[in-house]
Amino acid sequence: MLNAGMSRLSERRAEYLAVLVPVVVMCAIGLWGLDRDGMWRDEAVTFQVARRSVPQIRHLLGSVDAVHGLYYLLMHLVLAVHPGEVVLRLPSVFGAALATGLVAALGVRLCRPRVGLWAGLAYAATPMVGHYAQEGRSYALVAAGVAGATLLLVRAVRGGRWWPYGAVLAVTCVLHEFAVLVLLAHACTLAFARVPGTTWRRWGCAAGAVVVVLLPLVLVSWGQSAQVAWLTAPDGRSVEELLERFTGSSPLLLGPYLVLMALAGGMARAKRDLSPAGVALPLMVVPPAVLMGISQISPLYDDRYVLYSLAGAPLLAVVGAERAAGVLGRLRTGRRRLPAVPRQASYGHGAAVGAPVLPAPRGSAGRGGGVALRDAPRISASRAHDAVPPSLWVRWRGGALLGVLAVCAVLVAQLPLLRADRRADHRPDDLAGVSALVGRVVRPGDPVLFLPSLERRSALAYPAGFKGVRDVALDVPAAEDGTLYGREAGPAELRRRLGGLTYVWVVTEPFALRSTWAPSNPTERAKLAMVTQEFITREEYVRRGITLRLYVRREEPWSAGSTQPGAS
Repeated sequence: MLNAGMSRLSERRAEYLAVLVPVVVMCAIGLWGLDRDGMWRDEAVTFQVARRSVPQIRHLLGSVDAVHGLYYLLMHLVLAVHPGEVVLRLPSVFGAALATGLVAALGVRLCRPRVGLWAGLAYAATPMVGHYAQEGRSYALVAAGVAGATLLLVRAVRGGRWWPYGAVLAVTCVLHEFAVLVLLAHACTLAFARVPGTTWRRWGCAAGAVVVVLLPLVLVSWGQSAQVAWLTAPDGRSVEELLERFTGSSPLLLGPYLVLMALAGGMARAKRDLSPAGVALPLMVVPPAVLMGISQISPLYDDRYVLYSLAGAPLLAVVGAERAAGVLGRLRTGRRRLPAVPRQASYGHGAAVGAPVLPAPRGSAGRGGGVALRDAPRISASRAHDAVPPSLWVRWRGGALLGVLAVCAVLVAQLPLLRADRRADHRPDDLAGVSALVGRVVRPGDPVLFLPSLERRSALAYPAGFKGVRDVALDVPAAEDGTLYGREAGPAELRRRLGGLTYVWVVTEPFALRSTWAPSNPTERAKLAMVTQEFITREEYVRRGITLRLYVRREEPWSAGSTQPGAS
């Protein structure tokens, strides 16, 4: 009994370490360089919306961004503590660390501690995970929710309760509605496991409750689909890019990763039980495949929307590595066996295939020195290592260490990507830089025009640089209007305002300066027509993705330093 208790304690310690170590690694990766200067456009939206009052946020969600409503309310509470860029990103670091621990826990639950350890570390080392761990958006939290729901599914199928699974998944889907596609992945997992009809009915009730909870959000967000009009239908290149992001974007890693996943893929179908591959393969493949298929009709796909599916990739690859290690181990040992016990010995229902066989203990009551069936020791799969000779147990632990070293080598190979991702210039724009530039070259009282209106995000995220300037087109501020960027004047009023100006500063994007851009909004068309037909460019400043131009009226004489407040 004492040995069994110590063995169980040792096993528990291994399970806890298998989860804790990847979580610590992910926290270190997430916190590394978290204070990079500047928010990019999506983070800026989170920042400025979450700092509004709850009624103002509710007003906004009625017209735009309902899909992120729960996240904005969560971030409203977070930023109430301290409105800053680091605090903005901390929930994503927490979400990524939690997702890492849950991936490791899945490996432990479905296989063994070393599989969980490897899978968790491989997940943490993936640059795509590190990227969204440092972004003030909901995707890392959604990934944690899906991983948690998947672990709860495993527990429910094996005799646990179903309501925690439904509750966690419902909250996750409200956090981002595309997480609902994981229900299809879980259905495939149940099909692979050949679960009985009772399990299907219980899962169906939980899945139905999730859909009912999500339906109002789907109906509201469907009316706001114009927000994703910029998306295009995915193609073969989209599949390649997603696979590269799931495996780490390095050509040296992609080949071995695919080989290991292929080794595990053949083990997806289990005999009335959940297999690691049967859980990991649908999670990795089904949501992206379904969303890409839907996007052929109505484009909705972006790789960040299926970040949660990445959890299946390292788990599947590690299962393949475990299978390869088992094959190599058997070849190395020449299938050596320990002395067998007499046939009367019993091993219990949970005995692992290939578990070591115990010789009959001395003083046994059975004939011929054997163990009577009723007195036979029962050995479960989780206790199998108790009977393994110390040298073989050391080799098993050595295998776990070898796997950790392999994952560490992968992490080292990914370091250049992780380091580059922590530079502010790795994002598509520099809103803080634009605000600082405006603060230096634009004087209080100078007129400023945002073309298109969404470029106002730099002023909303970093208002200090725009303090005192005149926003020519703005009629109603964003928070009051219940929109992201505010309500602008109509074309006639805008022409009147611009008609009295001798110069205007324009904050714009490169696409708006191209002759091929034809905005559908009449106010944007009026802006474009006025600045290109009645003004000429005198000065230009470029900050990664955003341009600041000084336009002066064509008939006005101009000299350096003549930009004075009130000159219009």
